[in-house]
Order: sequence, then C-alpha cells, then structure tokens
Amino acid sequence: MITRYEQALESDVQAIVDLLAADPLGSQREGLAPDLHQKYQSAFQRIDQDSNQELWTVKSEEGEVIGCFQLSFLQYLTYQGGLRAQIEGVRLKESVRGQGLGQEMFEWAIARSKEKGAHLLQLTTDKKRPEALKFYQKLGFVASHEGMKLHF
Repeated sequence: MITRYEQALESDVQAIVDLLAADPLGSQREGLAPDLHQKYQSAFQRIDQDSNQELWTVKSEEGEVIGCFQLSFLQYLTYQGGLRAQIEGVRLKESVRGQGLGQEMFEWAIARSKEKGAHLLQLTTDKKRPEALKFYQKLGFVASHEGMKLHF
C-alpha cells in the first residue's frame, strides 16, 4: 500500500476525530455529536497556528485518511537547551493494521523529529493498552520513566 504523509488540513478534522474515537479508550473520550464539531475545529486552528505543533495525516494512495499522529516540539533548558519531540494521538484505521504501516509511520515520525533537531522522541501510552506498549518496545522505545497525570 502506498501512503503519504501530509500536515492535516481543516477538512481532515472529522476523519481524524473518527480515528481517535474508533477504539475502546478513545470512544470514552471523544464525541462525534455535531455540537462538538466546533470544539475540534477550534483545537485544530490552535494546533495549526502553533509552530511547535504538527498534526499529521497518513493517506492512502486514493487520498483517504487512514492514520494520524501529532508531534509536539518542546524546548527545554535541560540537555544543554535540547529540543524534545512528543508523539500523541497515534491511530491507524483498523482495516489497514497488520501491514507494517504502524512501524512505517513511526519511522517517518522519528525522521521528522530528527529533521527538526530533536534529541529524543517521547510518548505516553495508557496502561490499559498492553499491545501498544509491546509495539513501542519493539520499535526501540524504553520505559525509562514513570509518568503521572492530574486530570482537571
């Protein structure tokens, strides 16, 4: 399958939200009701206007959005003023899983992070996703820190 990587357009927002909502955890967080559309559009506009944020789509040869992820570039004073990349919202359409696209997508995201000057790519994964943890470890990610969140 031929894929291409494109920065998301406003017209891609609904397809991205559909991907985010298409798994057990995402279905609890995301909403597909028409009244939520403006919230997603507003978030997209803020992401699109921030030079430290990149929302990417993975498109099939036919132009269908089959995957997505967001790269955030975080400037630090640590690591001699290093730049970190963080990847979030990683999704692939269920019908294309198991074809090596997940690995290809991460290889692309890693190359993009290096191109921007990042010294590392970090991610978090929900402990309720053990298959994702195994996948990330297979790609070379190391569970080096214990993460914590405080929801408001």
